[in-house]
Formats: sequence, C-alpha cells, structure tokens
Amino acid sequence: MSKPEDLKDLYIDELRDLWSANDQMLRVLKKISKQASDEKLQQMLTKSQEGIASHTDIVKQLIANAGEKVSKEHCKGMEGLVAEATKHVLEEGPDKGPALDAVIITQYQRMTHYGIAGFGTAASFAGTLGLKDDQKQLKAATKEIYGGDEYMTRLAETTVNIGAKEE
Repeated sequence: MSKPEDLKDLYIDELRDLWSANDQMLRVLKKISKQASDEKLQQMLTKSQEGIASHTDIVKQLIANAGEKVSKEHCKGMEGLVAEATKHVLEEGPDKGPALDAVIITQYQRMTHYGIAGFGTAASFAGTLGLKDDQKQLKAATKEIYGGDEYMTRLAETTVNIGAKEE
C-alpha cells in the first residue's frame, strides 16, 4: 500500500494487516493444536481456527465493500509473534503435557491480544468514518476474540497451570 493519507487509508491498511495476521496465526495454530494434550485446549484451538477463518472472510468483504483492491499487507507484528510461538512451542518447548499446554496458551494469548488491538482499532476507524455496519461486524469479531482469550485464561488458571506446577 502507498503511504496512508487519511483515516480511510489507515482503515484499509489496518484491514489488510489483519488479514495477513489472521493467515499467519491460523497456519501456526494448525501446527500448535496438534501438540496440546488437554482436550478442552485442543477443542478451543480448533474453534479458534474456525473463528479466525470467519474473521478473515469479514475483513476481505469489508475491503471489497470499500471499493478497494482485495489484497493483504504482510503483517510484521504477527510474523514476530508467530516466530515466538514456533520457537517456544514447536522447537524449544516442553515435550508434552500440562507444561507444554501452558506454553501454548501463553503464545495463543499473545497472538490473540494483537488481534484484539487490531480489530478494535479497525472498529474505531469504521465508526469515525460513518461505516456503522463495518463497525458492528468488527466489534462483534473483537468480542469473539475477547471471549476466546478469557476462556484460555480460565482454562490456564483452573486446570493447565495447576497441572504444569505438579509435573
């Protein structure tokens, strides 16, 4: 994308960044989810993959609705988070069990927080631009992402972290 000149440009840039971020997170979650030993964690990682795909479809549609070229912009922020997740879960993490599950939750939440910030920002931009339907969809996606993050926190605090402590 060329240098953004106004809020609409920033909005479209944010959407394109989110598309790339979602694609990167989805790819690493497919690998990471296979490593989880906790059944509830595995289920949530699968559900999250479905949510990410749905949110990506929304982003693509919003770009198209804005009359812009439907393309993504490589997200370097998520690239770094994915590299960290790969390192800590797939390369240098515990072999298996609750300790690895705790690492998976940690990395999942780091990536998720990036999504919360991005979708929240895009929703704010959409509202300011008077794109009420876009804002509604982006706020709904942000709420879903928050829900997944909160679920992972509860899972960590009630099960996974306790199991990791006892290993």
